[in-house]
Amino acid sequence: MLVNKVGNQGVARLAPKPLNLSDSERLELQQLLNRHNTPQQLALRAKIILLASDGKNHREIARTLDVNRHMACLWRERWLATCGGELTVTQRLQDAERVGAPVKFKMEQIMELFALACSPPEDYGRPTSHWTARELADEIMKQGIIESISVRHVGRLLEEAELKPHQSRYWLTPPCRRRI
Repeated sequence: MLVNKVGNQGVARLAPKPLNLSDSERLELQQLLNRHNTPQQLALRAKIILLASDGKNHREIARTLDVNRHMACLWRERWLATCGGELTVTQRLQDAERVGAPVKFKMEQIMELFALACSPPEDYGRPTSHWTARELADEIMKQGIIESISVRHVGRLLEEAELKPHQSRYWLTPPCRRRI
């Protein structure tokens, strides 16, 4: 093993942290690899962990699996960081949670959009019989409830809430059924 001296700060280690698997972890990783329906990402991560437990360093793992060294290092570190927890082997191989973009609109603003979508456009001086996403976006910005919103985003919000303003009259006043 190569060792470099770094000034007066001591010795820098080139060898990665050892990764020791229990028999049950090794068995679970092998079973994961042997399954036909295991996603390829999980299988690759399982191979990285197995090779790391066999004493391979990041460069050797990267060459063997045709991945970059950073990936081998990342999954060894994640595995070691989750040791001793309540997570299963499969959970330990999953992607980390991502936070995503911050919320753009407050719930009150979205509720006002929904209330607007459920009211007749004539009440707001709109010459249409049914709201469209474009008309709703224009009206909500005109009223100053939301500073800026795309037509597509209005459509997505309505779709998620299962609101269909173009059918509002239909479900508010369903047609009479004929008797046969």
